[in-house]
Amino acid sequence: MKIFKFFIGIVLVELITIALFSISSKTFDEMGVLRLVIPLFFVAIMVAFWFSSLSEHFHKEKEYEIKESFAKEREEIRVKAEKEKIKVVKQAQKDIAKEAKITHAKANFKVGASFAGVIGVGFLFMLAQFVTAGLLTMTAAGGAVGGYYWRGKRLENKKKMKELEIIDTKVITQ
Repeated sequence: MKIFKFFIGIVLVELITIALFSISSKTFDEMGVLRLVIPLFFVAIMVAFWFSSLSEHFHKEKEYEIKESFAKEREEIRVKAEKEKIKVVKQAQKDIAKEAKITHAKANFKVGASFAGVIGVGFLFMLAQFVTAGLLTMTAAGGAVGGYYWRGKRLENKKKMKELEIIDTKVITQ
């Protein structure tokens, strides 16, 4: 399509040249050559400007296409990078959630184990306290029984002693 525009310019220059040759006089003296060369010079300058304009337009169009393709590629890279960033952030969030879940599970296990340990120690203390209380009760009961038994024996011995003392005292006084 671009070559077609240049082709039209070249054909137009040729048609103008043929028209000028057909209009010009058959003699090519200095004046006739000037009448032919001057219009052809202006036509050549106009066509040169036209081709220059077309060339700049095509160059700008090509530059625009390149910039547009670069912009499109840059946008694709940006979108891809954004998607990758979102993917990485989501993966990081999943990893953080997984680690938090594992950490909470470990912490819950440790707290549960600590609680079970404290309950076990408390149970042992309670068991030990009951054993101690039982030992204290049995010891106190044994002590009370022993004390009553000893007092009973003492009272019995005292009665005997009184009788002996009395007897002995009478005997001694007599």
